[in-house]
Amino acid sequence: MSEIIFEVREDEVDGGYTASALGYGIHTQGDTVEELRAMVKDAARCYFDETMEAPKIIRPHFVRDEVLA
Repeated sequence: MSEIIFEVREDEVDGGYTASALGYGIHTQGDTVEELRAMVKDAARCYFDETMEAPKIIRPHFVRDEVLA
């Protein structure tokens, strides 16, 4: 595996960010973008142990909901 994509959303109610890996049961959160980046790396490292092929690239994809009226 060469890449894993995390869908990142801003929590408009409580603040901060949540991230979920597409196709994997990996979820994490952080109060700031910098903290979220560190948490995403840590979560992926914990999920892919030495018996699994870990991704070489972790790509956060920031999703923003827009409402047009």
